[in-house]
Amino acid sequence: MKIDGIDKKIIRSLIKDARIPILSIARDVGISGAAIHQRLRKLEKSELIDGYQMMINPKSLGYNTTAFVGVYLNSSAVLLSVIKRIKEISEVLECHYTTGKFTVFIKVVCKENEDLMQLLDTKIKVIKGVSKFETFISLNQQIDRQVHV
Repeated sequence: MKIDGIDKKIIRSLIKDARIPILSIARDVGISGAAIHQRLRKLEKSELIDGYQMMINPKSLGYNTTAFVGVYLNSSAVLLSVIKRIKEISEVLECHYTTGKFTVFIKVVCKENEDLMQLLDTKIKVIKGVSKFETFISLNQQIDRQVHV
């Protein structure tokens, strides 16, 4: 998908503030609101824009522990059933099928470290097909950004 300078300006505006009014973008870019709508539909249809979402700060809800869990599986044959079970765990924010040391790498949030231990013992360890896992607690997120356009 080729994007021009106008598309880039539109995308950058929305990355900065997804709630920005279309007419504000139109004024900044120098084209009509209808043209902005058309370009957005084109970008959505091409799947360059994957969606619009509100982000919740987990800490504001008391989730003070963020961790990454590298999961080893008994065999790759159990991957789909393990992923299905992981999807049922509400504390899991991300799940990646990876190369390297771990088969699956997940990001979880918990209220505190004790809750993380409980999650690992009662929800991760008991999944059929999980042989072992390694946990990394995030001390502080240093970078959080979108792909540069």
